Amino acid sequence: MAASELTEKQRTPPAAVAKEAQKGLKLREEHGRGGTDVGRRRANQLKNREVVSERDIKSMYSYFARHSVDKQGKGWADKDKPSAGYIAWLLWGGEAGKSWVDGLHAKLAKDA
Repeated sequence: MAASELTEKQRTPPAAVAKEAQKGLKLREEHGRGGTDVGRRRANQLKNREVVSERDIKSMYSYFARHSVDKQGKGWADKDKPSAGYIAWLLWGGEAGKSWVDGLHAKLAKDA
């Protein structure tokens, strides 16, 4: 199955992913840190449940692979002072986003 064969429904961010992205945007605004402009744009895409492309899937998969180490940083998920890494992780869909993208990426890799 090529990326073009992934259905639009499969490539539409689930509600849990949209919720995490929205939380990341809220925390970014409250704390004035976390994520880049790219991460902010990704969060808006996910929050609005816009269909993602194959390129988006690969980009998100790469982001999560590179930034899993951030979970070991100080302040990860701290309710009062969440780390910038935690906020950025949420912008990309959080754990829900990682699980969703891992599944899509696996389908793409299997069918490549």
